[in-house]
Amino acid sequence: MKNFFPVFLFLLLPILAVAQTRVGGMVVDQDGEAVPFANIVFAGSTEGTISNDNGRFYLESETRYDSLVVSFIGYERLTLPLTRPNMLDLEIVLQESNEQLDEVVVYVGKQSKKNNPAIDILRKIWEKRRVNGLRKFKQYTYDEYEKVEFDLNTIDSALIQSRLFKGMEFVFEDLDTSRITGKTYLPIFLNEKFSRVYGDNQLGEERKDVLGNKNSGFSNNQAIIAFVQDLYSQYDVYENYLKFFDKSFTSPLSTTGIDTYNYVLADSAYLGDKWCYNIIYYPRRRNELTFKGDFWVNDSTFALVNINLQLTRSANLNWVKELYIEQDFELLSDSVFLLKRDYMLTDFALNKKEKSRGVYGKRTTVYDNYQFDVERPAAFYKGETDPFDPRIFERDNGFWEQNRLESLNQDELGIYSLLDTLKTVPRFKSYYNLVSILGSGYVEIDKWNLDLGDIYSVVGFNDAEGWRFRGGARTYFGQNDPWRLEGYMAYGFRDKKVKYGISGKWLLDRKMRLIVSGGNRRDIEQLGLNLTATTDVLGRSVASGAVLTVGNNDRLTNLNLTTFNLQAEPFKNLRLGFGASLRTMRSALPDAFSLDYLDPDAPGGISSEIKQLDIITSLIYTPGRQTIGYGVERREVNENYSTLYIQYTRGLQGFLESDFDYTKIQASYSRPWQLGGFGRMFTTLEVGRTSGAVPLGLLNVVPGNQTLFSIYNTFPNLNFYEFVTDVYVAGHLEHNFNGRLFSRIPLIRKWNLREIVGLRGVWGQLSEENQLLNSPANIPLRAPDKQIYYEYSLGIGNIFKIFRIDFNFRGNYLDLPEARPFSVTGTFGFHF
Repeated sequence: MKNFFPVFLFLLLPILAVAQTRVGGMVVDQDGEAVPFANIVFAGSTEGTISNDNGRFYLESETRYDSLVVSFIGYERLTLPLTRPNMLDLEIVLQESNEQLDEVVVYVGKQSKKNNPAIDILRKIWEKRRVNGLRKFKQYTYDEYEKVEFDLNTIDSALIQSRLFKGMEFVFEDLDTSRITGKTYLPIFLNEKFSRVYGDNQLGEERKDVLGNKNSGFSNNQAIIAFVQDLYSQYDVYENYLKFFDKSFTSPLSTTGIDTYNYVLADSAYLGDKWCYNIIYYPRRRNELTFKGDFWVNDSTFALVNINLQLTRSANLNWVKELYIEQDFELLSDSVFLLKRDYMLTDFALNKKEKSRGVYGKRTTVYDNYQFDVERPAAFYKGETDPFDPRIFERDNGFWEQNRLESLNQDELGIYSLLDTLKTVPRFKSYYNLVSILGSGYVEIDKWNLDLGDIYSVVGFNDAEGWRFRGGARTYFGQNDPWRLEGYMAYGFRDKKVKYGISGKWLLDRKMRLIVSGGNRRDIEQLGLNLTATTDVLGRSVASGAVLTVGNNDRLTNLNLTTFNLQAEPFKNLRLGFGASLRTMRSALPDAFSLDYLDPDAPGGISSEIKQLDIITSLIYTPGRQTIGYGVERREVNENYSTLYIQYTRGLQGFLESDFDYTKIQASYSRPWQLGGFGRMFTTLEVGRTSGAVPLGLLNVVPGNQTLFSIYNTFPNLNFYEFVTDVYVAGHLEHNFNGRLFSRIPLIRKWNLREIVGLRGVWGQLSEENQLLNSPANIPLRAPDKQIYYEYSLGIGNIFKIFRIDFNFRGNYLDLPEARPFSVTGTFGFHF
């Protein structure tokens, strides 16, 4: 899971909202067996819920009700008097019914797809969904108010009295109970945002102007803000698939829903003055990414009136115990229903046990002040307000009182002052610092405006340096610093040499994102792990310090790299770069690996060192990329965007003693593919050509991988420098089915494993001119020019929720010396 550690930062803090009616318990049949998906509603209202897979439910309301209605197809409807405002241990027994609903066929268990009135209504929804809501108008404008809150849940006396909260007991003075789960919780984070949205359906354009943003608790922590923004992406229940946590869930309104869900027409009634149908849905199979719930739909427009979606407990999703969504639509005119309120609750926890503690993430979005058919020029949609304008974050109370489309309760208002108080508590500051270190990899030294790290690069090992230790630091005044300096020093205990790197970058123009940067690095590096030569002053490949490797990891290079770059972003997500690099390269272990080449001007006619000055022009286009922050370093908050990369390199001979004159053109295109219920695919295509004779250090090495880690864009059955090219085409494909296949195997589906397949291939050439120039090298130089070299892999992910293992197979070139026909690699991480 991306940025998983910041979630645990929210494990600390208060809310009070006294509900008038609370009910909870279990629904069973005459034999005491649980009744899942039973409908529970306060009598005379549309406030209700559905029992979970185990028949349990919890429901609350700010209104006082005196009775509860419980129903399910095939059972008698039961009206239960509520003698007290809080009745949380109910056991509701439903009696089997001998009658059928008027004009509705009774179904139990798996529902038929034929002669089912609920599915007939569903088909009408499909026909009308493209002309419902905002789609009916040429242009639209509306106000949007969003409130995001995080709460620590399952508060009990043991937690309150634990040493964890010693000195912070005051935060537990007021607690509340979730109307969805029935758990006590304690709010610890609140963010409010008010925006005005403009759209044009004819142009296919939309613009959002953020007019106010107010943050409590962790407003200066960019990692947390990025996590929150990425967590709650927009969705449309009318679409076939809803994307949450990088997973695609089948919508109950999907055109594929008939094969995924059971549908039951449960009721029909007037909502306001409109006749509506109530449809209950629940999944046909376990362990799939599905919901359960119900929705009300108008009988003439077949537009939604309201809908709720609750994640099934067996869904193949990590770290999320509950996911609940409510959407309410309002009648704008006689036939137009527009989204009024969208509520989403997520219960993050280490496991799905009933009593496990976790963190609630809640987002409430309210929409109002709709206007239609006000035409604006196309240029209007290209220029949006600056979401990082400091004035947006400095709105006074008067602004929020006027623009909150839903009022905060007293305890939500109290979060702002509570967090200010907590920050003065030493124990809280210690917890905050610990989680911040784990999330960012840096130790903050506030009084020096310095960060030490990163902590994950302290120890490494390779054949040239032996054990290696590294320490680094960077300037850090705030998340939006206009400049940053960074550096490190390292020491190898085998070669007994000190290495270092230092870099700096400055943001010269914020609007154009004009950045100047430069630096110098002297270190040992495993080159050839990417087809594109490194120009990253401080970057270091995984293979350069991997403790566990396959075979000899001795093809290492002493690198002295100096760079200078200018980068600008004239249009959103289009970055242009121009710069220069001066590299000096020689082998770190000449006896095992040499960079020797023919040089008539050198003693003996052979040189072992390359000195090269390159002028580099680049273009990076990332449509759909979202970032946060406006300083010299911004943070990405999403992963589902394509990347087009083009680089032109011109090597200059003679200037600054540079050795070679050549040109190199390289391009790559990477794209993620959300394939609905079939999972997620990621593909990359790379091409490149080098013109002119150059030594091995300047050629394109097909990236092998001798580590035990699964690294995308490498070939795990290739040794380093096994294939070298000056012309190449490479492709990579990896598809994660997200458990779709394993979920259909009864013996293993409860393990929630995920199946991954991969296919990789490369074709390339090495000219005779380059082969001759590099003839003194002590490793064979060959290219995959006879046929496309390819590999394929079969992987199993989500082992114990954090491990993945890949079985990699070499498809050809098996007769080469030291060819590895098979390998096993793996990786670990926190993924949803």
